[in-house]
Amino acid sequence: MSDLFEDEGPKATSNAPEFSVSELSGAVKKLIEGEFGYVRVRAEVGRVSRPRSGHLYFDLKDEKAVINAVSWKGQVARMEVQPEEGMEVIATGRMTTFPGGSRYQIIVDNVEPAGAGALMAMLEKRKKALAAEGLFDAARKKPLPWLPEVIGVVTSPSGAVIRDILHRLSDRFPRHVLIWPVAVQGQKSAAEVANGIRGFNALPEGGAIPRPDLIIVARGGGSVEDLWGFNEEIVVRAAAESAIPLISAVGHETDTTLIDFASDKRAPTPTAAAELAVPVRRELWVTIQELRARMERALTGGVDYRRQRLNDLSRALPPKERLLDGPRQRVDQIDLRLTQALVNGVRNRRLKLSEAATILRPSLLQGRMQGHGERLSALSMRLAPALSRGTTQHRRDFDRLAQRLSPLTVSRNTAQARRDLTQLSDRFARAAMGQTQRWRAALDQRSGMLSALSYEETLKRGYAVVRDAEGGVVTSTKDAARMHEVQFADGRVQIGGGVAAKPAKSAKPRAKTGPEQGSLF
Repeated sequence: MSDLFEDEGPKATSNAPEFSVSELSGAVKKLIEGEFGYVRVRAEVGRVSRPRSGHLYFDLKDEKAVINAVSWKGQVARMEVQPEEGMEVIATGRMTTFPGGSRYQIIVDNVEPAGAGALMAMLEKRKKALAAEGLFDAARKKPLPWLPEVIGVVTSPSGAVIRDILHRLSDRFPRHVLIWPVAVQGQKSAAEVANGIRGFNALPEGGAIPRPDLIIVARGGGSVEDLWGFNEEIVVRAAAESAIPLISAVGHETDTTLIDFASDKRAPTPTAAAELAVPVRRELWVTIQELRARMERALTGGVDYRRQRLNDLSRALPPKERLLDGPRQRVDQIDLRLTQALVNGVRNRRLKLSEAATILRPSLLQGRMQGHGERLSALSMRLAPALSRGTTQHRRDFDRLAQRLSPLTVSRNTAQARRDLTQLSDRFARAAMGQTQRWRAALDQRSGMLSALSYEETLKRGYAVVRDAEGGVVTSTKDAARMHEVQFADGRVQIGGGVAAKPAKSAKPRAKTGPEQGSLF
């Protein structure tokens, strides 16, 4: 291998072996992979690219150099920490080359932060990015239900956390609890926790599985690496999108993860989360009893006060007999006034009727009848001349209309209509003749084309048609035995000396230049 890259000087150039590009690239690849193998590189993550294939391409750099790095889809899925730009990491992988680009690179199997400081720096950067999107705003946080019927718990089913929560709920106020089992540590933790939150939210109301009124995401204490799954963006977004109020109870009092900022309430411990979820039943019962006693005392005191007030007011009122004396006297006075008013009314109306009766004498009626009779006679005398004038006017109008409908006028209108009809008939005739001529011209044109394209015109150019005894056309040498006659442009000739079926119209005698030619067939 050393001979391959040894410089033998200008004199040996003509004797140096020749290598193809592939051979040279393969030799470099074997050299690099053989010398280095698996390596651990401490560097800062530069450019990061995540194509749709699922592979991961990124740069590992320091202040002087840059190495291209790649992690295949399966390796990315196994990584507990995903590299992000600006993050200081320790990458473990193997050195190799990429012949298609003439560069060397490292295929990374695993990435781990270079100390707790790198993790905290990445955590702070992610926290700022998510806070800029408004996921941590206090305005979007929902109030917790005072006494939830169903509580959903997203945690490990085998840890001490779920036992602490169930025990605390049993002591304070037993509730229906649904457990969504998840891994609270490791590579699958973030995805399973996010699926648990979204799964509880996807349960329909009134379904076979009751939908929780409150969700608790819980885990015990641990290091920053152990709790890192609750800092992943997928978990934070699932908590922020939850329509059900959510309590985060991850770690101990001093532990803080990003889900604490996105949740509606943070509990320092899982036990404290159970205390936030439900009140104490005994304290609630004592409070109810106190409120009941206060209500009974308030009702009793209110009734006693109103009874005493009523007694005080009743003593200030006069006796009932005295209360009715005034109204009774007013009723008697109104009764007397009403009787006197009725008598006076009848007397006044009788007097007015007597006065009217004295005025209505027979002579007065006769005078009025005579006056109406005279007016009727005058109207009857005016009616006859008016009828006569109206009849005369209508007769004159009728005569004018009769004159307008004279035979001369009718004949004049008839002649005009006849002339109009004649003009329309001529126009229709001309239009029909023009259309007929156009159709005839088109038909002649198509007939000429049909005649020009028919086989008879082809026969006139020196061709012939061979037919069999039944009149069919012979088109192949295989059917030569069935040939019976030949059709030319001027007639048909039977094969074997037959008579022409159609004599020629203007056959010219052919000049005889030699002995008679026999039949070709």
